Amino acid sequence: MSPARIPSPLPQDPSELARFGRLEVVARLVVEGFMIGQHKSPFKGSSIEFVEHRQYYPGDEIRHIDWRAYGKTGKYYIKEYEDETNLRCWLLLDASGSMAYAGSTVSKFEYARYLVASLGHLLLSQRDATGLVTWDSRVRERIEPAASPGNLRRIMQVLESTEPGGETSMAGVLADLLPTLKRRSLIFIVSDCFDDVDQLMAALKQFRHAKHEVILLRIVTPEEEDFPFTGSTQFRSLERQNHRVVVDPHQLRAHYLKRYAEFSSSLEKRTAGAGIDFETFRTTAPVQKSLGGFLASRTRRGQK
Repeated sequence: MSPARIPSPLPQDPSELARFGRLEVVARLVVEGFMIGQHKSPFKGSSIEFVEHRQYYPGDEIRHIDWRAYGKTGKYYIKEYEDETNLRCWLLLDASGSMAYAGSTVSKFEYARYLVASLGHLLLSQRDATGLVTWDSRVRERIEPAASPGNLRRIMQVLESTEPGGETSMAGVLADLLPTLKRRSLIFIVSDCFDDVDQLMAALKQFRHAKHEVILLRIVTPEEEDFPFTGSTQFRSLERQNHRVVVDPHQLRAHYLKRYAEFSSSLEKRTAGAGIDFETFRTTAPVQKSLGGFLASRTRRGQK
């Protein structure tokens, strides 16, 4: 697949996307950019579920015959599937306080909002039923999946009105949310993933056990990865009010980078082992290129 061509108006700096105004406009431009020339969706078939056999009748497609059943019974049976929509999708957006961190460019939340809006636009343009959940320590907003244009407008309205705040409780929210998802779905989780890895993986594995397909999109800033601070620095919690600490970054840097690398490596390895699609997005990277590259890689894997 040739690299996706991006419309020239889209800037490389994510912080400049705000000049396009409404989130729905940005999402449309991002999606149109990386979908040029692509005819296959990177997301297919997750909601197609086998329901039952029925007897073969002339005119039925031969490709639906269950040959294993024929071998056992000597009769032709057709596999019937339930496929109410192409896909049933949930977009889960972390709106906790830690997502407000901006560093040298847009905040993690703003970047995540662009990603979620673009995914919503893409999925609904393919007539895939799509819903939204925002959360911090609990679910804040929930829009049930639907394939109607009105659902895209509702999703955009919630995304535009939501601001990050509150403490993170990612694993707990996911555990509470799972029993409410009655049909097998494609689940996008967009977060900085700052939570206890053991608890988070336990929750994610429950989603896989329930037959959901899970895509975890992690949002990070360069400052979190490089810890470039110098001189005496005050760090303020974005989730706990009036919680500040002054440290010497030189003394803290080596320990921080070691722990951060261990956290990142553990998350990547354990999601892979659990059959969860995982990707890291950096807030300095152009949204259209990062998302387009990720979707192109999924399309290539689906063609193998």
